[in-house]
Amino acid sequence: MSGASRASLAAGVRPAPCPRDRGAVTVEAATALGAVVLVLAAALSAVTAVLGQLHCTDAAREAARLVARGESERAREAVDRIAPSGARLTVLVSGDTAQVEVTADPPGGFLPGIHLRADAYAVLEPTAADAYPPSTGQAAAG
Repeated sequence: MSGASRASLAAGVRPAPCPRDRGAVTVEAATALGAVVLVLAAALSAVTAVLGQLHCTDAAREAARLVARGESERAREAVDRIAPSGARLTVLVSGDTAQVEVTADPPGGFLPGIHLRADAYAVLEPTAADAYPPSTGQAAAG
């Protein structure tokens, strides 16, 4: 660096920018903003998937309780009301127990390959056990 250049920098005078550098900060900011939006969308999708899983768990628990009481139709209504839209209910009655499975796709559909699933088990009440054939099991999907 020459003595004149040092003197001009010390005086607060900046050299003229290179014409090729114009807009470089704008491009970097646009790229960073796009990355921030992508990370935010992924985080929001993950949060909605976790909430959907919690809803499936609640729906499976409620459906198992209703099936144990002999109210299979109300179990389907509960799953439709509690679980994410498009959730599927599977009920398997074997002996004096009921196994319920609720499956769904995550809300929003932004997470391909992720499937929500929750299981619940319940012992049939004596009055409900008469509604299901003994030891043959009953499976239903909805």
